[in-house]
Amino acid sequence: MYTLLSGLYKYVFQKDEYCILILGLDNAGKTTFLEQSKTRFNKHYKGMSLSKITTTVGLNIGTVDVGKARLMFWDLGGQEELQSLWDKYYAECHGVIYVIDSTDEERLSESKRAFEKMVTSEALDGVPILVLANKQDVETCLSIPDIKTAFSDCTSKIGRRDCLTQACSALTGKGVREGIEWMVKCVVRNVHRPPRQRDIT
Repeated sequence: MYTLLSGLYKYVFQKDEYCILILGLDNAGKTTFLEQSKTRFNKHYKGMSLSKITTTVGLNIGTVDVGKARLMFWDLGGQEELQSLWDKYYAECHGVIYVIDSTDEERLSESKRAFEKMVTSEALDGVPILVLANKQDVETCLSIPDIKTAFSDCTSKIGRRDCLTQACSALTGKGVREGIEWMVKCVVRNVHRPPRQRDIT
């Protein structure tokens, strides 16, 4: 009887919590993506004005519920001096969203180096990665094929994990919901990183 009641309690009052890192260079649009995610998935969330978002120094945290899953986002600063802190969060995370500024061709190689360093970390083995080609609302942006070509020699380092490169505009919200829903499917089916149980509050 206890097992039945315990299972019912968990079903009704608990969610599976997954920690998702949002990484990428500074000014790629990570915090804007986080704000759009919270606005789209949290009914009563009144988002901050996107025009007031500034460069993240340290960490922004946000939570969204998608079905029975709760995603806890850690949006980490992307400045070069802060990138050395990223790996401190790898062991705890269930997925990574890597944001690329599609309008900044000059820094694409810098973004690729940061991605390569991240993806080769043993602490992230098997963790799904969503690569967002952000700022696709700007006419002069690089296309998805352009970005895939620039990152092509990273393909072998990605390994057998789930990985998707997707067009996105964090500013308009295009691609935000699709990206989050893809990530939820991936983390839920990844048996190597089980979720944490959290009471619904």
